[in-house]
Amino acid sequence: MLSTFSGLPRTAWIIFAGTIVNRLGYVVTPFLVFYLGSRGISTAQAPYVLGALGAGNLIGPMVGGLSADRVGRRPTMLVGLVGTALAQGLLFAAPGLVTLALAAALLSGAATMVSPAAGALMTDAVGSEQRRAAFSLFHWAVNIGTAVAGVLGGFLAAHGYWLLFAVDAATSLAYAVIVMALLPGGRGGARSSGSESGAGYGVVLRDPLMRALLPLFGTALAIYSLTEVCLPLAIRDDGLSPATLGVMATLNAILVVVLQPVALHALSRFPQIPVYVAGSVLVAVGIALTGVAHGLWAYAGTVVLWSAGEAMVGGVPGAIVAGLAPEDARGRYQGAFQWTWGIARFTALSVGTGVYASGGPAVVWWFSAIAGTAAALGVGALAPRIARRAAAPTPASGPAPVPAAA
Repeated sequence: MLSTFSGLPRTAWIIFAGTIVNRLGYVVTPFLVFYLGSRGISTAQAPYVLGALGAGNLIGPMVGGLSADRVGRRPTMLVGLVGTALAQGLLFAAPGLVTLALAAALLSGAATMVSPAAGALMTDAVGSEQRRAAFSLFHWAVNIGTAVAGVLGGFLAAHGYWLLFAVDAATSLAYAVIVMALLPGGRGGARSSGSESGAGYGVVLRDPLMRALLPLFGTALAIYSLTEVCLPLAIRDDGLSPATLGVMATLNAILVVVLQPVALHALSRFPQIPVYVAGSVLVAVGIALTGVAHGLWAYAGTVVLWSAGEAMVGGVPGAIVAGLAPEDARGRYQGAFQWTWGIARFTALSVGTGVYASGGPAVVWWFSAIAGTAAALGVGALAPRIARRAAAPTPASGPAPVPAAA
C-alpha cells in the first residue's frame, strides 16, 4: 500500500515528517474557547477573538504564497513557523481582550503562511506524474498529526492550559529546525523567460481555469466545514451527549488516516479528476444524510460515508492547482487555493449556524447534497481543459531541479 509513495523524492518525505510534527501541536485552537473562559472572557466577548483568528486565516495564505514566490519557499516557512511559536506566547500572556484578539490574528496568520510555501516547494520537487501522490502524502500528514493532537490536547488541557501553548510552540520550532537543516531553499523570485506572472495575484485572477475552479473547490470545502458546526448542532438537537460528537470526530480521524493510503493505492490507476468527482459526491451525500440520522449508529454511518469520500479526495485539489501553476507563480497558486479554503471555512462557520437556526436544518442538508454534487460535477466538466493545460509544454510542466540544501 505504501509503495504508492515509494518514488517520491526526499523533499516530499521531509515535508511529510515536518508537517506531522507541526500538526501534533495543533492543540490550542480546539480548546481556545475554554481557555478564554478561564481568562474571564465572556461569551459575548469571545467572538472578537475568534473572529480575529478567522481573519488571520484569510491573510496568512495570501502573504505566504506571495512571499514563497518572491522571497523563497524556505524563508517563508521559517517566518511562519517562528511567528507561530511567538504568537503562542503572546496569546497566552496577552493581558486583555484587544491584545488577545491581536495575538490570535498573528497566530492564525503566521501558521497559514506555511502551507502555500510547502506546497510550492513540493511542486518544485516532483514531476507531474508524482503530484497526486505527493499532495496526498501532504494531506495524509495533516490528518495523522491532527488525529493525534485531538487526543493529546484533551490530556494537556486537563493538566493546565499552559501546556497547550508550550507544546504548540515547541512543535512549530521543531518543524522550523527541520526546514532549516534539511529542506532546500526553493527558488523564490525565479522568473521564466517570457513570464508575465507579474508581482501579485493578478496571475491567478487572469487564469480562466483558476477562476472557474476556485469557487467549485470553495463550495466543496464549505460543505465539508459544516461538519464542524452543523453536525454538533444536529447531535445536540437529538438529545445526544457531547461524547457522541467526540466519537464521531475520532471515527473520522481514524478512518481518514487508515483509508487515505489505501484509497490512493486502489485508485491510482484512474485519472485524478473522476476520482475527485466521485469522492466529493460521496462527501456531499454523506454530510447531507446527517439530516436523517437520529442515533449513534446512524450518525456513525454518515461519518463513514463522508470520511471515505475525504480519503478519496485528499490531496487531489492541491495537485490540480500545482499542475496549472506557472513555474514562477507556484506559491501564489497554492496561496490562492489555501485562501479559498479559509474563505470557505469562515463562511461555513459564520453562516452555517444562522441558516441552521433560521431556515431549519433541512435547508443545510439539502444545500449540502445539491451544491456539493453540482460543484463536483462542475470540476468534472473542466477535466478536458485541465488535461490539455497539463499536457501543454509550459514552464510548469515536468519536474524542476531542486537546489541543494543550504
